[in-house]
Amino acid sequence: MISVAAGEHCLLLGPPGTAKSALIRSLAELMQARYFEYLLTRFTEPNEIFGPVDIGAFRDGVYRRNTKGMLPEAEVVFLDEVFKSNSAILNALLTLLNERKFTSGGQVLRCPLISVFAASNEVPGDETLTAIFDRFLIRVHSDNLDAYHFNELLQRGIQHEIRQLSGEPLRPLVTAQEFAELNRSFGTRMRFSESFLSSYKGLVFQIRAEGISLSDRRVVKMLKLFAASAYLEGREAPDLSDFFVLKHIWNNRDQAAILEGIIQPVLEGFFREHPDRRRVGVLSVGVEALAAEIDRIRQILTGGAALGDVQLFSQLKTLGEIKVALSSLGDPRARELERRVGELLQASFQSGRFAQI
Repeated sequence: MISVAAGEHCLLLGPPGTAKSALIRSLAELMQARYFEYLLTRFTEPNEIFGPVDIGAFRDGVYRRNTKGMLPEAEVVFLDEVFKSNSAILNALLTLLNERKFTSGGQVLRCPLISVFAASNEVPGDETLTAIFDRFLIRVHSDNLDAYHFNELLQRGIQHEIRQLSGEPLRPLVTAQEFAELNRSFGTRMRFSESFLSSYKGLVFQIRAEGISLSDRRVVKMLKLFAASAYLEGREAPDLSDFFVLKHIWNNRDQAAILEGIIQPVLEGFFREHPDRRRVGVLSVGVEALAAEIDRIRQILTGGAALGDVQLFSQLKTLGEIKVALSSLGDPRARELERRVGELLQASFQSGRFAQI
């Protein structure tokens, strides 16, 4: 969500069969986005990604590609095994990812791209892939679920298979156009206090001192992710709680623990001073912690600040995760909390803002 809100790109790293493509495909459905996905190999040709040569134009002496339905016209893209593609594709991707431009027959096309999500089974070790790897600001580890979530895996899997067989699409919650407009106006949200930038500088040089490569380009781009995190929380400006994003900038999995050791003390210090701002992860299953999270979301949904649909989408997603966590608890208080979550969800979907969905 942060990647999409900021208009940046994300890498999913993990073994096959961990729902990486299903996750991004569902996201594209929920935001009614033009979607493109492809499994890349070193034998993949540019016309498979960017479109075939327009034969009619070629007969007239003009070389250009027919990009209809291909990557240059997509809004959300999923590229599986991106690091196995050849240099011709990687070079074209670099400009497209960073500048949203694609050159076809001497003509530079503006692309409606919002975010590219890539998947890989392993971190690239070849130095020639450093440039493309650097374009994916966030790196998320995707693995097989543990025993605690096994029953939920089966139930969700059954629901997914039934939906696939019936051809029933997901009900959209926002539109890609809203995300595109948010991306274009994001400059107004790039406001950072001097104390925030000072704290960020300290973290960047501490991370680099640990031997974790962090380019100046990524350092600047990360500011968009902090602003996106604040926006999704309904805040006007980022604060130290948004530094949790820095846990996901590792270049290999061994660095994740180092980043945790650097970032977590900063977050804990902030939450001690602002206990009402502590966010509960979906793996936290304590009833009291979940109750506090519900109250936090209720304040956001019913507060005086006007929320955009993207922000509302983020909060509803969190409520859905809380509802799943509560359903697995035997504590009688969990049933009351489930009722409260249901009321919040029902009120949100019955509001006039969602009448068109």
